[in-house]
Amino acid sequence: MSAPRNVPRSVPRSVRAPLDVAIIDSGGANLASLSYALERLGARTHVSREPAAIAAAPRVLLPGVGAAADAMRRLRATGLDELIPRLRVPLLGICLGMQLLFEHSAEGDTSCLGVLPGRVERLAPAPGMPVPHMGWNTLEPVAADPLLKDLPVNAYAYFVHSYAARVGETTVAAVQYGQPLAAVVRRANFWGVQFHPERSAATGARLLQNFLALAADGSAAST
Repeated sequence: MSAPRNVPRSVPRSVRAPLDVAIIDSGGANLASLSYALERLGARTHVSREPAAIAAAPRVLLPGVGAAADAMRRLRATGLDELIPRLRVPLLGICLGMQLLFEHSAEGDTSCLGVLPGRVERLAPAPGMPVPHMGWNTLEPVAADPLLKDLPVNAYAYFVHSYAARVGETTVAAVQYGQPLAAVVRRANFWGVQFHPERSAATGARLLQNFLALAADGSAAST
């Protein structure tokens, strides 16, 4: 299934000024593409695994590609497993990064960051629904949230994952893949998306633009 490839060309005045975003170096291959996607929207990014640099940033991205146990091992090695839950600035977990925000992952029986309640479980394959869930799928809003501002109904996003969290109290958008799954989650200043915004064309660009507009209290920053 294809989805629109157009990406917004104009950037609102509120995000044209340089905006710092720290991208946690989680060892994934998508760090460069995430940096590029944010820089197209006027952000200034830096990739780091240094706790001091992460703590000083006004916005933080936690990407992730690979296994939960390996990712948590890297975070623990630098003390980021203790720092991340204490952050008070907007943080966005992406794909595996979203899963790490939960209490536990069945992948490797891994204790995670515990920012969000609940567990991440392996997807069950079904006819016509292989694992991993890979490709375009539609987002179903569950609750209003500034991260979803101006996204159309049934916006397409690009997914690649074998594990997922079920819809729960922190879900603000779901995706259907045999059952409703959490696609976008939020608790306080912590957000997570199960899909890859840097690969999700206009939907991803709009979501990242909304993330750049977030204030420290989780509301949309004033223009």
